[in-house]
Amino acid sequence: MCHDPLLPSPVAAALADYRSLRDAHDVRWGEPPLSYVVQAWATLYLRNDRDFWPMGLRQMAARLPDVPEEELEDHLGEVELDRLVRDALGGQTPIHLPALRLTPDGCAVAAEPRVVVDDRPLRTPLLLDSSRDKPVTVVVDGTTYVVEPGGAKVVEVAGPVSVDGQPVDLSPLVRRAPAARLRLRAGFPCRWSVTGGNGQGWYPEGAPPKLDGLRRPFFHGDDIVLDVPAEPLTVTVTRGMEYGTAEAVVTPQPGGETLVELTPERIYDAAARGWYGGDMHVHLNWMGEEPAAPALAAAAQHGEDLHVLNLVAGNVASERVYDREALEHWVGEDLPWSDERHLARIGVEYRSDLLGHFTAFGLRRTPSRYHTGFAGAVDWPANAVALEELRSLGGLTGYGHPFHTPFTDDDPPDVVLDRARNCSAREIVADAALGLIDSLDVLNHSSIAATAAVYRRLIGAGNRLAVTAGTDAVLSFCRRGTSSGPPGWERVYARVDGPLTAQSYAEAIRAGRTFATTGPWLELTVDGHGPGDRLDLAPGQRVEITVESIGPEVDTLEIRTADGVLAQGPPGRLAATLEVTEPTYVVAVATGGPHPRTMRADGAHAHTSPVYLDVAGRAVAREADVRWCLAWLDRLAELVRRFGVFDSPEQLDDHLRLYERARDVYRARLP
Repeated sequence: MCHDPLLPSPVAAALADYRSLRDAHDVRWGEPPLSYVVQAWATLYLRNDRDFWPMGLRQMAARLPDVPEEELEDHLGEVELDRLVRDALGGQTPIHLPALRLTPDGCAVAAEPRVVVDDRPLRTPLLLDSSRDKPVTVVVDGTTYVVEPGGAKVVEVAGPVSVDGQPVDLSPLVRRAPAARLRLRAGFPCRWSVTGGNGQGWYPEGAPPKLDGLRRPFFHGDDIVLDVPAEPLTVTVTRGMEYGTAEAVVTPQPGGETLVELTPERIYDAAARGWYGGDMHVHLNWMGEEPAAPALAAAAQHGEDLHVLNLVAGNVASERVYDREALEHWVGEDLPWSDERHLARIGVEYRSDLLGHFTAFGLRRTPSRYHTGFAGAVDWPANAVALEELRSLGGLTGYGHPFHTPFTDDDPPDVVLDRARNCSAREIVADAALGLIDSLDVLNHSSIAATAAVYRRLIGAGNRLAVTAGTDAVLSFCRRGTSSGPPGWERVYARVDGPLTAQSYAEAIRAGRTFATTGPWLELTVDGHGPGDRLDLAPGQRVEITVESIGPEVDTLEIRTADGVLAQGPPGRLAATLEVTEPTYVVAVATGGPHPRTMRADGAHAHTSPVYLDVAGRAVAREADVRWCLAWLDRLAELVRRFGVFDSPEQLDDHLRLYERARDVYRARLP
């Protein structure tokens, strides 16, 4: 038997196990019902994955009127999901979820018909939506469902449906079309989208039916053949953020094969400048519709021309660590599809919903622990202990999806320290002071504004942290917003000295030679020096600052120092002169509105790491930022005392001693 280097025996066995979990438990794979676990099911059907939260909180407020508003989020795992989906859709019937309306006068199918080629069968989810004041019995493919008064239920349909014993006409679900074939060719691996006039996506056989953050269908490869209807189709091709998009509208002939040759043009070539873009937070498997094999990651990395891919093993809500078998097999090695321009490794996401999640890249060996605080386990030890171990194993460490609640530089730290468990990077203020964390994913799938605000406070308080990016893309997801998008839709670019290796890339990030972006190129120089550099200046010395951007999605450039915005202007080039009287830093920021190249609904973002400007040997330690960090630590101690789960007072004391060590560092930086 031929050995597949991308699917060694332990990885194949784990993948089979994940398929069994999916088949037995649906997309949640049997995980305990935390809020983000039940959200994974709901977002299969919602138009917008963010709709889960307001509708879920509204439902729980009605069901639990005595629970304080600030604690309702802790009960989101208890929502009635079918009803939530029905209510969130508000009577709409997206193409992926038709409805059977059960009214007092009878029943009717509400649907945007799906195109089906020839006589192939249709299998589709169907929302049973009742406005009756009595229970109604619906039989679907021989299975009986009882829908409660005013209730809802999502079922899978592949055969006959009857209501109260009467058959339902399902013809509105389908529009038949003759079959044809498309062959897609670009000359190198790319990301493709084939879409019908109704927005329905078409995929090659075996490709998971994935949608990106803007709900556009996509798959990866080159010289691909797929079955399609013989009617007008829009074909688009791109290759990650360094490329534009090419598009063609074609009408393939029934029964024949139509060749479409499209090649996207480059917008910029980062590697030619010595910069390599990476996604530091990608999961192969983490619940989802289609358990993912490593070959899917290989196709995505090359199809996106993503230079560095950090696939991370991690748990969801229980003890099970997904892709641990792959980590144990390949730890310390480049993955088999790596080449001189594309580097892939398997790392770790260490998770504490109380204190924050962080990733490790470039590990030499597997760690002894992967999480705390799940499935009744204690919130001990502190994240700092895991950071020390992962550092000792060669890991580059960075906090991911740090802050979910939007806030600004002026808000107090209690904005994200007001409730029990929300995955925010709360311990980072201590870990940064103690030199235990290398980076912060300022670009992420959560609030970039909030994360950037915390980042600038941290560096203003004297901490050395690099800007990074992690999408938290999950290759086993197909429809969950940005999480089902392609790896690398956000990237951290790092300037590498010499060949691209795991070590050289990690060294570049640790040195702060980075910027993170949703697409645009962003370049910062201060007297010819770039991010990560430190200039020692005399009081009153002037420096010349230049920022340059490339990319159609940028509207505004900013130059910021520890005191705020120094200069602002349109895209392309922005310059300013700064007279330096006190130690500070300089960063560049680019922003823009919604754009097809940007998979975030709030638009384009890019942010550099700092150029540090010392004065007479003194590094930046702005008093306001230091005191902000001290206030954060005080609130964090209160939160851990209130919500932490411990077996002994000594375990709590370990956390409090960590915060006191960090306080000592910050106090020493005060005037």
